[in-house]
Amino acid sequence: MCKKTPRWRDLAFEAGKPGKHSLISKSSKSGVMLRVSMPTVFIKTYGCQMNVRDSEQVARDLAGRGYEIVEKEEMADVVLLNTCSVRDMAEQKAIGKMQTLEGRKKHRQHQFTGLLGCMAQSRGASLLEELPEVDLILGTQKFHEAGRHIDALFAQRRENPAAPRARVVDVAEEIGSQNTIRDHLLAPKQVTAFVSIMQGCNMHCTFCIVPSTRGAERSRPIAEIVSEVESLVGQGVKEVTLLGQIVNLYGRHEFPTVEGRTPFAQLLHAVSAVPGLQRLRFTSPHPVGFKSDVVACFGELPNLCEHVHLPMQSGSDRILKAMHRAYTGAGYLRLIEKLRATQPKIAFTTDIIVGFPGETEEDFRQTYDLVREVAFDNAFVFRYSPRRDTPAAIMDGQLPEEVKMERNQELLRLLDEIADRRVKNLLGREEEILVEGESRTNAQRYQGRTRTNRLVLIEANERWRGEILPVRLTESTGFTYYAEPMLQPETVE
Repeated sequence: MCKKTPRWRDLAFEAGKPGKHSLISKSSKSGVMLRVSMPTVFIKTYGCQMNVRDSEQVARDLAGRGYEIVEKEEMADVVLLNTCSVRDMAEQKAIGKMQTLEGRKKHRQHQFTGLLGCMAQSRGASLLEELPEVDLILGTQKFHEAGRHIDALFAQRRENPAAPRARVVDVAEEIGSQNTIRDHLLAPKQVTAFVSIMQGCNMHCTFCIVPSTRGAERSRPIAEIVSEVESLVGQGVKEVTLLGQIVNLYGRHEFPTVEGRTPFAQLLHAVSAVPGLQRLRFTSPHPVGFKSDVVACFGELPNLCEHVHLPMQSGSDRILKAMHRAYTGAGYLRLIEKLRATQPKIAFTTDIIVGFPGETEEDFRQTYDLVREVAFDNAFVFRYSPRRDTPAAIMDGQLPEEVKMERNQELLRLLDEIADRRVKNLLGREEEILVEGESRTNAQRYQGRTRTNRLVLIEANERWRGEILPVRLTESTGFTYYAEPMLQPETVE
């Protein structure tokens, strides 16, 4: 039995109707049963897969309390923005969005708004100076408290509607918070899922704000993670992606090496062994976390997909040292070679920062040359963005934006050239994709991914949703592929 929502007096849930987001109330005068809608919630997420997973946990908790999750903010009694602080642009997008919501509040006095996640953690109560209409500011270790705080906001309005609106700011650290991101709100026929295995980061790269927004490394027990994956598979999920700020450093402070396997390798073996799990991925690792036993997993575990997102950041040893990345360009290349020797089909994507303070043309050339040598399948190229309270923000040699832009564009042109060569080798090839459902950009297409994480679009057919489907690649835009199914729709079970 869900607890009573605080928004209305004297209401009770309709008995025996799980999943209903409505209440019934009996009129004392007429005896008529009236159906009243539950409070509705819209959540918008900025940033990485970790943020997506955190938002899902918040949605799951709120749905369990009786709130209805909706797809449009106009329909919502509560609008929550889960924020990112990795780059200034991400923060500005969230602030701009909240300012727009505040501007509409004169027409939607009933609506509550909240900022969650990394920016909320970083800025805390100071956000109220810039965004005075925000009702809730919730940090990265408090996602599990969202429902309680929103209940309290509704209760305050119900009990004393004439009182000034309450504001809740909760950004405190909480021991064990990594274990609270464990529940899922799956869509019908959802076949992929994220599983958070740890929180925080201890690496302190000089450009990165994450250690201050996410806290120190904290890992969940292997048994709890395996149980979560078993539950997901039991609900029809075929592919899980393990998530962590530096995922391959999982458990290094909490758990011992056993029979020569580090904690992350132990976890990969344990999750891989879950009956019915057809695909396993993880993101994002750090080069220093790729111990030999983790590399070996790509040759030992059949359902571990042949793809690694391996942030490089720079190819210059001088810049890598200034970033506190703890490897060299040559060391990064040796790791790529080891992984390719273990699994020849493996694909690599990466993150690269151009225009880091003090980056010379020669430093950039070393990055360019390493990208060309590795021949990445794709890369996210970012212009350096100073983040407050990080060492790099006050380093000498801050570069003008036009230099950053020129280097960004040059790397993107190189990546396009690499993609064009790869496309010529891949077109006509047969691949297997896991069909996830509708394309985000084309309602007439379904999308899926190969084991190497290439995005593939096929014609929409409901019988293919959730299937691992053999296809032939026929066209490409460079990073997105179009394909023809190798099976007729009626033959897929």
